[in-house]
Amino acid sequence: MSRHNILTSRPTGPADLELSAMTANHTGPRKDGKASGISVFGTGQTTAPHDVSPDLITGREIFSTNLPALFNPARVWESLAAIQTDTKSKSGNGLFLEASSHPAATAFDILRTRLLRGLAEKGWKRIAVTSPTHGCGKSFVATNLAFSLARRPASRTVLMDFDLRHPEIAQILGVKDDINLGDFLAGEKPLESQFRRFGGTLALGLNTRPIKQASETLHDPDTVAALAAMIEQLDPEVVIYDLPPALVNDDLLALGPSLDAVLLITDGSKSSPQEIRACEKLFEGRIPLLGVVLNRAQDFNAGRYRYAKK
Repeated sequence: MSRHNILTSRPTGPADLELSAMTANHTGPRKDGKASGISVFGTGQTTAPHDVSPDLITGREIFSTNLPALFNPARVWESLAAIQTDTKSKSGNGLFLEASSHPAATAFDILRTRLLRGLAEKGWKRIAVTSPTHGCGKSFVATNLAFSLARRPASRTVLMDFDLRHPEIAQILGVKDDINLGDFLAGEKPLESQFRRFGGTLALGLNTRPIKQASETLHDPDTVAALAAMIEQLDPEVVIYDLPPALVNDDLLALGPSLDAVLLITDGSKSSPQEIRACEKLFEGRIPLLGVVLNRAQDFNAGRYRYAKK
């Protein structure tokens, strides 16, 4: 394992329009027949005329022809409420929201480059960030990695707080809005009312209300549909899901069908080889392990410890 603080190792390789039905090749209607609650931003064109027949069981309309593609990601991004945060104070707390020459910020940029190379080789974009146990700094790594990715010009990155029982990214960033991500996942609130935006390249799926039935929520087909619609609307290059520790509950496995790979965050001062092997065994045959990140690793050459936040 390299002595760098943040480093992947063992890589495996490389005008607004609201509709009540989605296109057939997107997410489809909710299983209960209700509208998905997700707005569709178009380029100004209207839907083509279509024949409608009633569904005698649910009362929903059935479109005899597919709706045209009306998604305009640029419009969706513009609709997200922008957040402001004190980047100078965050840097003092170990978060690097802007470019920095600090060694830890440089390490995140190196991680960003290695991650992008691996994703490009595999054609992946949906990455889970997890750890073996609590306190390894996964949310710290996920947030800094997302901001590093978002510093690329004309890029699109999404950071989702999916530690539903213990959400903390909003607190880390100092966002005080009352945000219930569960409403979006259930299809009850549109994306633009729940997501926030930092600059023009980072969308934030934040959460300030713990969800007790987190695993059941992640198993719910409505959640799968909501996440697919989010990717369709925002058209991101990378989506980072900050998930609970892998050995604590089954949330990561529950979200597995909506993931391409997992990035494992370990703590150089507490994570044991047995825990790391247990995670590798858990992921095997289920979710590809993109790499392992070593947090709180002592840099013997510099004679000091580098940044490490929970």
